[in-house]
Amino acid sequence: MSTNPGPRLLKGALIGLDPLKPLASVIVFQYNPDTLTRRLTSRQAGGGGADGAKPEVLRLAGPPRETITLSVEVDAEDQVTDPIAFALGVYPALSALELLLYPKSDRVIANDVLAQLGNIEIIPPEAPMTLFVWGAQRVLPVHLTEFSITEQAYDTLLNPVQAKIDLTLAVLSTADLKMTDPGYAIFLAHQIAKELIGVSNLIPAAQSVASALKLQ
Repeated sequence: MSTNPGPRLLKGALIGLDPLKPLASVIVFQYNPDTLTRRLTSRQAGGGGADGAKPEVLRLAGPPRETITLSVEVDAEDQVTDPIAFALGVYPALSALELLLYPKSDRVIANDVLAQLGNIEIIPPEAPMTLFVWGAQRVLPVHLTEFSITEQAYDTLLNPVQAKIDLTLAVLSTADLKMTDPGYAIFLAHQIAKELIGVSNLIPAAQSVASALKLQ
């Protein structure tokens, strides 16, 4: 019998980046979701031509708007060797996810102090840049627009020990980010990789077309 354990399963993840804290939040999925839904909407340049000319419908204003939805499950019972999970259940994992939507508390406090001092212009705090990691080919800057949490079981201290999280992610592309933003380069690298992988479809597609023509 072979002793080779086989390839190690890659786990999907959400990573929150912060200039002051390089890895502010790292949420590795305990179980990879069975399904992942991606919705792409064309970002057309739109508008009609001058002097009644027909609009150029094939012109694009940028990459498509893409929305990703997926469901993630967490279960403290499968982490019996983890003392944190034993003490707090899945509450730490839920908190890490929720904090991707929260402004940093120190920035909130600083803005409150500035407001009390009469500062008129207060810059709203930014959420950390969030990366959705789904294999080597898909590392995408995203904005976590919403999610719902269904807590399914509790321990004796009412810490949740099982939960299902439904996530909605809006992909941030070069049309959404400044060139100086790290996410701009990350998305552009993703698009270039997609273009290279798409070329690999050329040979089998051409063979299929040739076979279909021969049968006619």
